[in-house]
Amino acid sequence: MSQVKMSERTPARQLRVLLLGPYPPPHGGVETNVVAIRDFLFRSQINCQVINLTRHRKTEGNGVYYPRGVFEVLRLLLKLQFDIIHIHIGGEVTWRLLGLGFVCSLLPGRKVVLTLHSGGYPSSPAGKGARPGSFRGHIFSRFDGLIGVNQEIVDMFVRFGVPRQRIRLIAPYALPEQIPDVPLPDTMRAFYESHSPLLLTVSGLEPEYDLPLQINALRSFREVRPNAGLVIVGGGSCEREILEEIRAQPYGEHILLAGDVPHEVALCAMSMADVFLRTSLYDGDSIAVREALHFGLPIIATDNGMRPAGVHLIPAGNQSALSNALGAHTMEKSYRDRAHCRRGPDEKNLISVLELYGELSGRLRANSSVLSTRPAGSKSVVPERRNPPGPGDEKVHQEA
Repeated sequence: MSQVKMSERTPARQLRVLLLGPYPPPHGGVETNVVAIRDFLFRSQINCQVINLTRHRKTEGNGVYYPRGVFEVLRLLLKLQFDIIHIHIGGEVTWRLLGLGFVCSLLPGRKVVLTLHSGGYPSSPAGKGARPGSFRGHIFSRFDGLIGVNQEIVDMFVRFGVPRQRIRLIAPYALPEQIPDVPLPDTMRAFYESHSPLLLTVSGLEPEYDLPLQINALRSFREVRPNAGLVIVGGGSCEREILEEIRAQPYGEHILLAGDVPHEVALCAMSMADVFLRTSLYDGDSIAVREALHFGLPIIATDNGMRPAGVHLIPAGNQSALSNALGAHTMEKSYRDRAHCRRGPDEKNLISVLELYGELSGRLRANSSVLSTRPAGSKSVVPERRNPPGPGDEKVHQEA
């Protein structure tokens, strides 16, 4: 893993960052991004603390806090010392979360950044109704920096009246250097050994991931590949319903609901699967899809307008399209024939986040070695717009 080095004279040593958002467990896409930023800042010798905003909690320590309720969050905001506060919102964009962002914007001497991970928000009634002067627009405009994980979110910020110079398009993923050398849990390992080909999905157990589509598709796939199995990795509010759906199938024993697992285990499971599935009804730029592609795994995913090249696309919610894609898949890159990848880490998006911190705080010099780690001539890895900008459109900052 590459190490970001800092000059002894660089003021960035005194930069202090506070991350607000979901922190694992469970291990979802937003959580993965928060952990990646925190680890990157530590390796860059920058102080970073985290306030978890979910009901899931662990023992506090190492700069990670698990407050119980809004008043404890406010107490921590007043107690902790930081220059940049970076809020991460995924899933539903509630008034409670927007209100927290508004409160953070009132703190004197602090710069506030928001990353919106909610891929479906621009198409929601609130997103479609975006306009300058609205209350949501007023809150978004109070942030010093806004990060959208896809072009639709960026365009929505513009419709809300946010000045374009405050907006960045930064992909939420950091690709690993290599497959983690960790063992699979015994139940998962036994399932892998007894099924081939092995289909895998890594997602939340939530309605938007349309997991019944995959469960039903396994029926027809097993007619042509009778030893096939499906592993579902992740946790969420629909766990009971998904488990009942699996048990109702005569082939339910060939579906493993693995639950939430550490990110390293998910990556290992991904590297040993034969096909990766992503059947979301709406989605952002999925970290899991990028990771599966990084490890050379064949991918079948619903077309959300921003999938990377190399993904087999199907319409959302289309059962026959998924079944046909599985039936026609040759599995030429199956795990048994695919060499383990050993690629260098891709952290350009994390560098872009740190660049934004530097611009807002003034604590990173332009010639800092942190800001010079972007490879010369490197190209953006964020998804491009499906449609070209219209006349008069100004270019929004697009970072790798």
